[in-house]
Amino acid sequence: MAVAQRVLYIEDEKFFADTLENVLSQIGYDVKQAPDGEAGLRVAREWKPDLILLDLLLPKIEGFEVLRQLKADLATSKIPIVVLSNLNSESDVKKAKELGALHFFVKAVTMPTSISSTVKEIVGLPPALKAV
Repeated sequence: MAVAQRVLYIEDEKFFADTLENVLSQIGYDVKQAPDGEAGLRVAREWKPDLILLDLLLPKIEGFEVLRQLKADLATSKIPIVVLSNLNSESDVKKAKELGALHFFVKAVTMPTSISSTVKEIVGLPPALKAV
């Protein structure tokens, strides 16, 4: 049996994290949450997700620094990262992309279905959907 793709969501706002985890889990992805940048780095290195969803406004280590460290570490540098943040200035988007983010979504105006579509584009369909 195929293993579900792993998605790590580094997000300190529990409502956002739970909502997106529910959406992605129902589709068939294996989702883990990390509530701050420090935990996010640790989980990313230990769990080796197929994709990381990253908030920028995080406790302990802020998101831009998490992104920089993930891309600088050989163990995590190839993991695609999608930023989900309420920061939405042109300079924030530019900085995230320069640091290696594939996509940038503004949480306040993005539906979970848009995010799940992007997850499918990046890591493919979960095994449950491939069998259908």
